[in-house]
Amino acid sequence: MLIDFSQLTGDAAYFTMIQTIVPRPVAWVISDSGQGRLNLAPFSFFNAVSSDPPLVMLGIANREDGLPKDTWCNIAERDFFVIHIASVEHAPAVVKSAAPLPHGESEIPHAGLSTLPFDGFPLPRLKEAKVAIACRREKLIEAGDNMLILGRVEKIFLDDSIAQHDAKGRLKVDAALLDPLCRLGGAQFGRLGGIFEQR
Repeated sequence: MLIDFSQLTGDAAYFTMIQTIVPRPVAWVISDSGQGRLNLAPFSFFNAVSSDPPLVMLGIANREDGLPKDTWCNIAERDFFVIHIASVEHAPAVVKSAAPLPHGESEIPHAGLSTLPFDGFPLPRLKEAKVAIACRREKLIEAGDNMLILGRVEKIFLDDSIAQHDAKGRLKVDAALLDPLCRLGGAQFGRLGGIFEQR
């Protein structure tokens, strides 16, 4: 089967991509809606793109009505955001946090979650997440009906249960203990299977 993207509608292209570019990490993003109100939303068009400088990328599609999503607006207006790496146990809360709520109403209590201060950063982090990445907006790029956000990583929180330093002093994160949630197509999620090393 050969699929010519020039012949596809936007929806068809989206559904083809999310089912073939798998698995994708889930960026669970806190942003500031203003006046102390926090927005939480998951995105799976996400990854690291550079280590020097340390940059991550979020791809955010417009809402169904064609307007920008709250996360895009919040980051465009206030620069800071926190990306969490969701674990498999968080799948129900991730889905709840994706539900549309009235502007300014926080998804955090709606999803049964709570926050803690993120030392030296203006936004908090989710108490429940084992990884939190504090980012400052680096660049915004409009791409059709999508917005690409490049974020500069300023700090990373790692729960002590999943990270330690090896004999050479290098950081080692135990991926099995993190048990990251992986996004597949449609309503499907996945988890890590066997982990192996290839040298």
